[in-house]
Amino acid sequence: MIHIRADLEARIREEGEKAYPDECCGFVLGRDEKGGRVAEAVMVLGNAREGIARRRRFRIEADDFVRAENEAFKQGWDIIGIYHSHPDHPAVPSEYDRENSLPFYSYVIVSVAGGRSDECKSYILEDDRTCFREEEITRAR
Repeated sequence: MIHIRADLEARIREEGEKAYPDECCGFVLGRDEKGGRVAEAVMVLGNAREGIARRRRFRIEADDFVRAENEAFKQGWDIIGIYHSHPDHPAVPSEYDRENSLPFYSYVIVSVAGGRSDECKSYILEDDRTCFREEEITRAR
């Protein structure tokens, strides 16, 4: 389970709409607790993928991971997830997502249909990396 405040979810949705028809991406910073993960902030990134591929793929540079780790550390948090958008596609991980993900993050995906955000879901990759399982999002104020 991941707890995401309404303002953080709104920011992810807004970034998806701003990036449309390209994918947006960023980090979810927070902490792990007994009741699940708690999102404290999102770190918006530019999609490092170039050209038309940005419409169906995102890329995060290594320097962005370092920056996010440093920011999270300063706050006493961790990188708990990665978010991205699926322009004109459902908020369901693709095979590409599965092949390029790691089992210890939450993957928050927002569907953006025609420039408007739609469903927002979160997934965790199984340890054997064969598939994602949907993770419940609790939307706290």
